Amino acid sequence: MPFNLDEFVASPSVEELDSLKKSEIVKVAKHYGIEFQTLMGKDEIKRYVLEYLVDESILPSTVLETAITVPTDNTFELKRLEMEMNKEIRLKEMEREMQKEKEEREMQMQREKEEREMQTEAREHELRLKQLEVGVIKGSDPKIGLDTGGFDVSKHVIFVPKFQEDNVEKFFNHFEKLGEQLK
Repeated sequence: MPFNLDEFVASPSVEELDSLKKSEIVKVAKHYGIEFQTLMGKDEIKRYVLEYLVDESILPSTVLETAITVPTDNTFELKRLEMEMNKEIRLKEMEREMQKEKEEREMQMQREKEEREMQTEAREHELRLKQLEVGVIKGSDPKIGLDTGGFDVSKHVIFVPKFQEDNVEKFFNHFEKLGEQLK
């Protein structure tokens, strides 16, 4: 049934007001001269109309107690601010997690780099030892040998193994073998 403003004004009721569309509630509010903003929601405008009708003693005051409460503009603003704050907190947590992951990747890359460097150094050391062994066996290095007496300790000290007290036997065996090879 179409809305008739004159019929509503003649006998207003909460039930009929609840069944109205926003545009119809706006007509009622304008009829009574109630000030409102057009951007307000249907429930807010309805609340203003109900308050006016109670203030003018057209409807009983108990109507307001049973009417749906509409959040004020402050509530919406607080909710919006809360959502923004939660969003910022989540963003900061994600940034911290990303930074932590980045640091872990950098540490892993550094460890891998150090391992590669150690492996490279070990290979170079083995290669120098092999070259020295081959040179001594073939006699290609004139500085090494008993004939010339020109053995340079400073050049060959890197081949001497580290002394370890708990493994003395191994050290001496290695030292003697190296001494024989270098003559």
